[in-house]
Amino acid sequence: MGILNERPLELNRVIEESVPGKQVTIAHVIAAPVTDIYERLGIDDMGAIGILTLSPYETAIIAADIATKAANVEIGFLDRFTGSVVIAGDVQSVETALQAVCDTLCDLMEFTTVQVTKT
Repeated sequence: MGILNERPLELNRVIEESVPGKQVTIAHVIAAPVTDIYERLGIDDMGAIGILTLSPYETAIIAADIATKAANVEIGFLDRFTGSVVIAGDVQSVETALQAVCDTLCDLMEFTTVQVTKT
């Protein structure tokens, strides 16, 4: 008759920590959004929507400031807790604003940025 070696299960604890880098992860223009998108976002239909996601999250405040000074766009949404910014304006203004954000954060603050994309 054998004796079973009964050991308590060993639990490994893993601590996950979010350490965001200095980066722009999305810079996208929706050139001709359907009306439903504007309604769901609760913003006025101005022609185009620009979307940014950034880290650290507080950079959303800086990005919104850069965007509104670079082109004739309005802030549709800004969340400093998730790093999300939505801007609205005509297509060219939104593209110009997003490019200004990416260029400024890259050149001035040494962020890693992405190419501004458009659909």
